[in-house]
Amino acid sequence: MEQPENPAPDRSASATPRPRLIATDLDGTLLRDDKTVSDRTVEALAAAERAGIEVFFVTGRPARWMDVVSAHVHGHGLAICANGAAVVDLHQGGLLVEVRPLAAGRALAVVEALRRAAPGTSFAVERSGGIFYEPEYPPFHLDPGAIIAPAEKLLEDGFPHADTPVLKLLAHHKELAPDAFLQLARTAAGEHGAFTRSSPSALLEVSGPGVSKASTLAMCCAERGIAAEEVVAFGDMPNDLEMLTWAGTSYAMANAHPEVLAATTHRTGANTEDGVAAVIERILAG
Repeated sequence: MEQPENPAPDRSASATPRPRLIATDLDGTLLRDDKTVSDRTVEALAAAERAGIEVFFVTGRPARWMDVVSAHVHGHGLAICANGAAVVDLHQGGLLVEVRPLAAGRALAVVEALRRAAPGTSFAVERSGGIFYEPEYPPFHLDPGAIIAPAEKLLEDGFPHADTPVLKLLAHHKELAPDAFLQLARTAAGEHGAFTRSSPSALLEVSGPGVSKASTLAMCCAERGIAAEEVVAFGDMPNDLEMLTWAGTSYAMANAHPEVLAATTHRTGANTEDGVAAVIERILAG
């Protein structure tokens, strides 16, 4: 297999001290395109844990979509979900350990701003108990039975699930280019939340101000006395950027978004080529 090109002078895994923690995105990074974890990757994750290196899954997915990796989290059992809005215990069925919510008032302000700046935007509200969306929003086939109503209704105090925290607001546009939509939204409503994206379509993910994969990972590392320099991180999309630039060592997948490729210190093979496993194997061999 042809070796991935490095965007900057490479420091091989064996040239740096062994990390204390590995943080990896899931979709487009650890998972193959069919959303499975290869046998090679399963073994690499287990080997890292046996060697005393903690592994954190850090994803935009909600806790209820973590079954694909729940059997492969060892030791602490924790995962960071919803782009940093939730820390969950996969050993206890996705039990919420920490929540960093998006205030409903801020979510409403984003809805109002994007309705003006990008007419045709449709919204979904991701709460700790499930997702709810507008009639025009692309349906979630993995979440049957979700309540469908205008975003203003989904965020009001009288909503049946108003007592559960909002983890993310999602905004979708049928016509705008994904990166252009992201820039437009940040300009129009950036004061109300943290905007990012991980989908190939024009689908934005909005968290509370200051909430990101990086800030929640930093919190989890601080609790363990682990410094950023002792973390190796993997990712492929804009919602991974803060985490990748925070970690002492970062790897972009060969299939990564151009901004991710430009921001990382290293590259590895694509998610279909077990790129994460290949790096872990080199770290352990070193």
